[in-house]
Amino acid sequence: MKVSIRQISELSGFSPATVSNVLNNKKGVNKDTAELILKIARESGYISENRISSIKLVIFKRSGLVVADTPFFSSLIEGVEKESGLHGFETTVCNLDKKSPDFKMRLEQALGDHNSGILLLATELGEEDVKLFRRAIAPVVVLDSWFDTLSFDTVLINNTDSVCGAVDYLIRKGHRNIGYLSSAIPIKNFYYRGVGFRRAHSRHGLRPNADYAVRLTPTMDGAYHDMLAYLKTSPKLPTAYFADNDIIAFGAMKALQESGVRIPEDVSIVGFDDMPFCSVTSPTLTTIRVFKQEMGCMAVRRLLEKMKSKSKVCSKIQICTEFVERESVRKLPEE
Repeated sequence: MKVSIRQISELSGFSPATVSNVLNNKKGVNKDTAELILKIARESGYISENRISSIKLVIFKRSGLVVADTPFFSSLIEGVEKESGLHGFETTVCNLDKKSPDFKMRLEQALGDHNSGILLLATELGEEDVKLFRRAIAPVVVLDSWFDTLSFDTVLINNTDSVCGAVDYLIRKGHRNIGYLSSAIPIKNFYYRGVGFRRAHSRHGLRPNADYAVRLTPTMDGAYHDMLAYLKTSPKLPTAYFADNDIIAFGAMKALQESGVRIPEDVSIVGFDDMPFCSVTSPTLTTIRVFKQEMGCMAVRRLLEKMKSKSKVCSKIQICTEFVERESVRKLPEE
């Protein structure tokens, strides 16, 4: 039997007008009231798979420097579209740029859409941003980020373990002075990669040297110019660097080579993502392969499960990575 607004009104204790306003995403309703009504609407089946006809990929940008037109995000989106199509759902893309003048309007449209389950690409989101999606009428699955203080189903990269393994590899190659090429734009993924960096050092009784840490703009040109400026100060260099992602690694490699630093003879480098051009750089880049399409597919499958189930249990799904050894790391001679 189809659940009605009146029945939700009786279950919640709020008037049909208030329930209608919440379900149509109209302003003026207390946040706690709205969340209670939406919770009842989901649990009673008012918002169900039968009402959802498409999957909306919401691409949220704060700076736009990390979430950009790169092969990483193209592959991720391809995975979402492929899996959605297999289950008979159309994929629509909603770009939410926080700096755009129509941001609030587009956000409210996304939150108030009864007909589209939401996959939230949260790479650049902070906790205050993701809280907004608790008001979404349709089910939400967060993609490519994790917020430990908030209850959202999430699919993301196994960041910490992946970097811990990569730095462990460098240490086994004889490197003890390992620098960190970090992003000047902080995001959750990079935070957890930093945790892995420090964990690997700790396991070997080592401590990262802050003098070897360099913050770079997370674009190829930005990382290149920032690294070039840093090298002009004639700093003491480590024997190896880990970079937050391949884009940063590529920019830094170019600056190092132009400054007469040989890779890997003088400095070794490890990246993260395994972009397509990792295998054609000179030297080819040792990196961490992320299964991007599979992440997108897994997020769609979890969203479909949420649409069918009334379970309140949230899940955190971490996609494991693969370490790819190429030419940018040198084994140091034993002392």
